[in-house]
Amino acid sequence: MITTLSGSNSYALRQAQKSLVDGFVAQHGDIALEQLDGEEASVERLSEALTSVPFLADKKLVLIRQGSANKQFAERAADMLKEVTETTDVIVIEPKIDKRSSYYKYLKKNTDFNEYNELDPGGLARWLSAQAKEKGGALSLSDATFLVTRVGLNQQLLSHELDKLLLYNATITRQTIELLTESTPQSTIFELLDAAFAGNTQKALQLYSEQRTLKVEPQQIIAMLTWQLHILALIKTAGDRSPESIASEAKVSPYVVKKSTSIARKLSQAELRRIITDVLTIDMRSKRETFSIDDALQHLILTLGH
Repeated sequence: MITTLSGSNSYALRQAQKSLVDGFVAQHGDIALEQLDGEEASVERLSEALTSVPFLADKKLVLIRQGSANKQFAERAADMLKEVTETTDVIVIEPKIDKRSSYYKYLKKNTDFNEYNELDPGGLARWLSAQAKEKGGALSLSDATFLVTRVGLNQQLLSHELDKLLLYNATITRQTIELLTESTPQSTIFELLDAAFAGNTQKALQLYSEQRTLKVEPQQIIAMLTWQLHILALIKTAGDRSPESIASEAKVSPYVVKKSTSIARKLSQAELRRIITDVLTIDMRSKRETFSIDDALQHLILTLGH
């Protein structure tokens, strides 16, 4: 069995890796685990690990991190991985991989390929609510959205905060969130858009810079923009319906809809379509070519108020 774990969501990658490794070690022992770094291991060492028989165990697990960093391995991976026997399981971890490369195409087609991308705010809220239920607690979608707004988009931090809240009370409410968590001093995409549409480009660019300083990657900002534009599109096409009605049908938080209404009023549907197209273009370009996504996003921000 050869498994590939890929994607920009480092938290989900770590969780998936831990689950696979812990399950294997529990069955076969840690002596059967071999971990290699593509940046440090030679192609000969990687080949030996993949083709050698297990030592003092009936099966072994070879974990290779960022094999793409080793040019020779990436070029020969298809042939080398074909030589892996039934007594060896392999986990290939590639957080960032060139999707144009033959190495990526081989892994995608011939391995159990799992891609974990960053969750947008709505996705994080749904994940938190599901996690609370799985752990025997309860967290409504609206309160989960409030927790994301208050704490931020770091999934690892959100996981810690969720565990803390569940220890206090299995039923998590907005009141317990306010009591037990601290508001993260960070800007939001909502605030960024609000400033941009108000013509305050200086503040909007400052908020963008703050997001980047907080280690929010451009792709994650694109995801957040996409989520916010999705909410705006729901509002713009809903006519005179109430925020509660919009939220109920779209299965999103009324809090989010109400908060976005002021921005929606400033936009025509044509302007909203243009912005959605611009964001889509940046996202598609980022997957096909090398260019400065930061510059493209900042240019987009400058055009929002005009």
